Amino acid sequence: MDSSGTENQQLNGPEGLSRRRAAAAAAGPVCILGLGLIGGSLLRALDGLRTGGDVDTVGPSAPLPAAYGWNRSPATVEAARAAGHDVSADLDAVLARARADDALVVVGVPMPAVDTVLARIAEAHPGALLTDVVSVKGPVLESVRAAGLVRRYVGSHPMAGTSSTGWAATDPSLFEGSTWVITSDGGGAPSDWRRVAALGSSTGSRLVALPSDEHDAAVARVSHLPHVFAESLAASGAAGGRAALALGAGSFRDGTRVAGTPADLVRAICEPNAAALESVLAEAIEDLQGALAALRSGDTLGDLVERGAAGRAEFEEAHSDSGGSAAVPIVPGTDDWLEAAIAAGRKGRGVEVEF
Repeated sequence: MDSSGTENQQLNGPEGLSRRRAAAAAAGPVCILGLGLIGGSLLRALDGLRTGGDVDTVGPSAPLPAAYGWNRSPATVEAARAAGHDVSADLDAVLARARADDALVVVGVPMPAVDTVLARIAEAHPGALLTDVVSVKGPVLESVRAAGLVRRYVGSHPMAGTSSTGWAATDPSLFEGSTWVITSDGGGAPSDWRRVAALGSSTGSRLVALPSDEHDAAVARVSHLPHVFAESLAASGAAGGRAALALGAGSFRDGTRVAGTPADLVRAICEPNAAALESVLAEAIEDLQGALAALRSGDTLGDLVERGAAGRAEFEEAHSDSGGSAAVPIVPGTDDWLEAAIAAGRKGRGVEVEF
């Protein structure tokens, strides 16, 4: 069996499902605001755990806390309800329920809509335990502070996705085996941090802790820059006309996959992280300028190619069964627990929390 099959067995076998259900119980009630690819997949994953492990259908309720959501689109609400999920288009009613439940409120809207949703939360449920699944953390933290909601805020970012969007693209297994980043610089108490960690663990994700600015610097390199390069590569291929595109094969297809993401979403992902993205884009342009100069002078591309090959090998090693370091056990609230979690994250290591 390959490593992905082994990992799936570990996550969805009896022991893995037991751990995930324990984490879902520790997360408590969950209210998800925004049911696009990430928010909708999260709701489906949580509801799937309530059936005892069938993550593709919603069945009789198991003794796990409720998961429910809101979306502004009536069509999305109708589709989610038809699939058996507890969702509404009435944000005030959903927030009133979250307040009564002391639910973990998950902001799952794109960055351009975050301020509007936070303003509604501040009015209806100012004491909310709050997290988000937006792909950039610094700007969200600033918005949360401006809305007066930082006291119980713990940011998060599941490093998972596809080039498709909307409820129709949701997948309850989307997060399985992925990395779920939890930030370390919100205002949440250790008990709040633990509930957000429990949410991530319930999806089958690996938990990594980082400060918001370090998260943003990292994703600029491994997520946002690839989006920009994919757009440029796709545009370059198209500029060659139908003949060039007809010859495109694996390398072009793989390199341009995320260029199929809707343009508005790409902008919403990349532009809020402009400062960090600008820095790494400048580095990459310097590399490309060096390659251009080498070609013009009859020199070799060897330096860039060798560094690229080494970087790819390091990536493969970091994601291999043998290369991944063991998670660091932490107990939120004990001495130096957060420092230990951050130190692990800076080394690419996950953290393990018992639920």
